[in-house]
Amino acid sequence: MQFIVFAISYPLIWLLSKLPMRILYLKSDFFYFLIYYVIGYRKKVVLDNLQLAFPNKSLKELLIIRKKFFKHLMDLMMESVKAFSISEKEILKRYTYENPELVNKFAKDGKSIALVGAHQANWEWSTSLPKVLNIDVLGAYTKLNNKYFEKKVRDSREKFGVIGYKTSDMVRGMQKRFSDKKQGAYILLSDQSPQPHKTYYWRDFFNIKVPVHTGAEMLAKKFDLVVINYVTRKVKRGYYKTEFQLITENPKDYENYQITDLYTELTEKNILNQPEFYLWSHKRFKHRDKVPAEFL
Repeated sequence: MQFIVFAISYPLIWLLSKLPMRILYLKSDFFYFLIYYVIGYRKKVVLDNLQLAFPNKSLKELLIIRKKFFKHLMDLMMESVKAFSISEKEILKRYTYENPELVNKFAKDGKSIALVGAHQANWEWSTSLPKVLNIDVLGAYTKLNNKYFEKKVRDSREKFGVIGYKTSDMVRGMQKRFSDKKQGAYILLSDQSPQPHKTYYWRDFFNIKVPVHTGAEMLAKKFDLVVINYVTRKVKRGYYKTEFQLITENPKDYENYQITDLYTELTEKNILNQPEFYLWSHKRFKHRDKVPAEFL
């Protein structure tokens, strides 16, 4: 059954990915109308999140942000499809990097790096990172149930040089690379909501207490990684610019959770610059009523 589903749907996805971006954005406009006005997919979730994050904004302002978010979300869907066939030349034209020399400086010095980031603008096209960084780039991915789709998705994400690990294998893979004395820049998106029973730390995110991932900080201290945030901004439709922001080159000098605090504060500032392009359809604040007493 897995192969039948794959055999029917993947050729259609591939053919869709070969269309010019202008045609894909026409399809994006259609899906936006369908999702927003007909189906109403997660409209309430998005508005609830926006109301919690921006209590001082009027309902009119929040509704404008919500509409822009859904328009962008459909663009992102089409851009993710395009990733299957996009060329190196086109992705480097559409997805530029403002200051890769910051990362390359530490790579030249023999350091390994934690590239922390958030689900802002377009994170799917950051698979082009190896084209501008002078270091192996490694990223974790969630295993798909359909093994045929998983291979194609992994091939797509690795075609510009990213080395992929299943999320469950990431730490073991890092340990082996350090044992073999191999440098690496490890992509660690850290802004989504962990399960409360697996959470070590809660803190304010837009003035609401939430569980936060601390894995990037723990790995940075364990392997002495330079911690660099990367934030992507949408310049215009189909064009993005990524900036690297140094958090620390000496993670072991920080008390527990200080690096996580710095990352979270930076993420908030970056979201405020373009709030409509953050992944508001995720229930980021769903555990706000489960805060342990020690974090109140």
